Order: sequence, then C-alpha cells, then structure tokens
Amino acid sequence: MDDPAQLSEYGKILIILLIGALLVCATIFLARLISPKKNNPIKSGTYECGEDPIGSSWVQFNPRFYVIALVFLLFDVELIFIFPWATVFGQSEYIAADGRWGWFTMIEMAMFIGILILGLVFVWKKGDLEWVKPNVSLPKVPVPIPDSAYASLNSKTYQVRDYALVVDETVAHKITVDEQVSTPKPAFKPRFKKPE
Repeated sequence: MDDPAQLSEYGKILIILLIGALLVCATIFLARLISPKKNNPIKSGTYECGEDPIGSSWVQFNPRFYVIALVFLLFDVELIFIFPWATVFGQSEYIAADGRWGWFTMIEMAMFIGILILGLVFVWKKGDLEWVKPNVSLPKVPVPIPDSAYASLNSKTYQVRDYALVVDETVAHKITVDEQVSTPKPAFKPRFKKPE
C-alpha cells in the first residue's frame, strides 16, 4: 500500500457493513414513526402459519414433515459443498502442477456423494419418504338387487333425442300452458275457531 490515504480492503468491508446497518436502522425507525398504532386483540394475538392459536398446543404432528425437512437440508448442504469444490479444484493450474490432483479430487467427491446416496437409500428403504396415502376402495353397499339387473341396464342402448327439438317443444308447451292458466281462486279457505 503505497498511498496511506487509500482504504484497505478491510476498510471497504467496514464501510459496507456500516451503510447496511444504517439502512436497516433507518428503515426500522421510519416504520415505527409512520405506522399506525391502533392495537386490538386480533392484531396482538399470536400468528402461527395462518392457523388460529385456539386449543391445546399438544396436537398430533406427523414426523414425516420433520424427516423430509432434514433430508432437504442434507442435500442443500451437499450443494453448498459441491459448488466451491468444483470452482477451486477444477482449475487447470492445479491439474497441470500434478496430474494426480484431478483424480484425488474426483475420488474425494465420489466418496462424499456416495455417503450421501447411502443415507438417502437408508431413508428411502426405511419408508420415511413415503407419504401416508389413502386406501382407495370401491364402496360396497348390501342391496337385494342382483348384479344381473345392473348389467342388463348398462348393456342396453338408449336412443338420444335431439336437444334442439326438445327445447322447441318445451317452449311451445310453456306458451300454451301460460295462456290457459288464469288466476285460480283458493279451493280451501281455513276457518279458525276461537278458544273457549
């Protein structure tokens, strides 16, 4: 560093951290200053993933959620380790310096992925990745009608009428019925007796 007025690399990182902290504090301060402060019981209540916090907190929870989250986390961590491995160990300068370097890194990553695949196979064979599926079955209702009656109904061919003709007939029938119907008089007139 020739010029003492220049910032070192650590100084640049410090300035970025200070600006980030300042922006976060300014945002929180503005939110507190501008936001409405009308409290009510619903707003002050606990929020748990869209569920109302009513009743006991001791509910049945399927442990498969937990296992699948752990398996997902495991393979996320695998990707976090594979990316820097591929960028650092794949450089041609290292391989040119010693030809065994490429084979060493390849065997190392094969062992890493192999252990993870063994863990995945273990979880798979144990059945922790299988979800609880409903047992689909046809409903059986005890009825005295024999199956041959249903079979004969299903085997028949039925004539399908033209829908346009049916609509025209119903409209014509409705017009004639509306013309014939007049306001009828009630046929029964109730009479109520007063209690004695």
